[in-house]
Amino acid sequence: MSKALRVLYAAGPGDVIGTYGYWVEGHDDPSQVSITYSSQFYEVCRALNAQAYVISSHPKKKLFRDGQFLIEHRPIVWRDSSGIFYHLGQLWSGLQLIASAIRFRSNVAVVADGTTHWFVLSILSWLGVQVIPSLHCVLWRKYIPQSREQKILLKLSSDFFANRCTAILTASNEINEQLKQLTESENLPLVNFLPTYQRTEFAEVGEPDEEHSPFRVLFAGRIEHSKGVFDLLEIAKRFVALGRQDIRFDICGKGSALEALRESVKAAGLESYFVCHGHCNKTQMREMFNRSHVVIVPTRTDFVEGFNQVVVEGILSKRPVVTSAVCPALSYVEPAVVEVQPNDWTAYGDAILKLCDVREFYKQKQQGCLGVQEQFYDKSLGWAAALKSVLVAVQENTELRKTLEEGTESKLA
Repeated sequence: MSKALRVLYAAGPGDVIGTYGYWVEGHDDPSQVSITYSSQFYEVCRALNAQAYVISSHPKKKLFRDGQFLIEHRPIVWRDSSGIFYHLGQLWSGLQLIASAIRFRSNVAVVADGTTHWFVLSILSWLGVQVIPSLHCVLWRKYIPQSREQKILLKLSSDFFANRCTAILTASNEINEQLKQLTESENLPLVNFLPTYQRTEFAEVGEPDEEHSPFRVLFAGRIEHSKGVFDLLEIAKRFVALGRQDIRFDICGKGSALEALRESVKAAGLESYFVCHGHCNKTQMREMFNRSHVVIVPTRTDFVEGFNQVVVEGILSKRPVVTSAVCPALSYVEPAVVEVQPNDWTAYGDAILKLCDVREFYKQKQQGCLGVQEQFYDKSLGWAAALKSVLVAVQENTELRKTLEEGTESKLA
């Protein structure tokens, strides 16, 4: 007989209560372009009639209950600290999750990365809870040697990933390869997923202006040094020095380096060519994509990158993307991307110039966008489908590891 599911979901820092309010009314969360993971979780639980306890690390504490759902905003202490205090905060967060799982009588725990140190969750496995990590970011930066501290934490977590997980949901092939390397195993219960979008989100994004005058380069994301925004400023300085006043940069987002970037732009006298728009809502971002010709994602090697959905959103907007292999999304969308070496702002600039000046090359990359879009509209490849396949196997007492004993990295049937 199928068993009743009681699922604890540690969902990361999002406003899962706000998203629930939109979801229960049949709407997508307007603050996000992609379909949120929490709304996908709610959908799966409703389909399986599962009791669910959702815990987010959103900074504003709140508790909400509605029918089968208990939803809590629970900030992680010392999340923004460094050194011992950060690690103590991660440990405390993990112990709180374990206590919550026990009180809720969970038989499954789905845990997103960034919630706690993974090895702490081995305790849940020992208590009989089936643990399903959801990994959205790589485990370590592939271009930078691991620190001694990182090596210790990864070593402590290797047994957890190798032996304590019912399944591991992963957002990219790069994460899969790192897990295999860490555990020295080819037979992990890996289930891949892709970010998922509604077609309507991009229905109003038209074709780019064929005149290329001015040629507009769009950056969207957090304004941090590690995201490469100051490299973009160096590219803009180079273009102006070359007399290329036909290329403009639109920088959208907020972050700790926003004011420093604005000051640097002002000091360089580039306000007409390099505009920092700050945070843009969904309507404003749609307009930015409409104005743009290319999207650039210059993440540097010192950042632990996730799939980076801006790459996908550029391509769904029919705009070629310039990025490097720091972004795991690259391997899924290569026909639509101009790949450059990480941290090489001169190479990034050369890629922009080629897209601007060589029309056939631009059209080739834009055509490449059309060829890779469908996978991000296909819900059978999304997180909800991956999670549901695992929960159904749990509910029906199917042996997942036996199902995946050949090491297949795909969603379960």
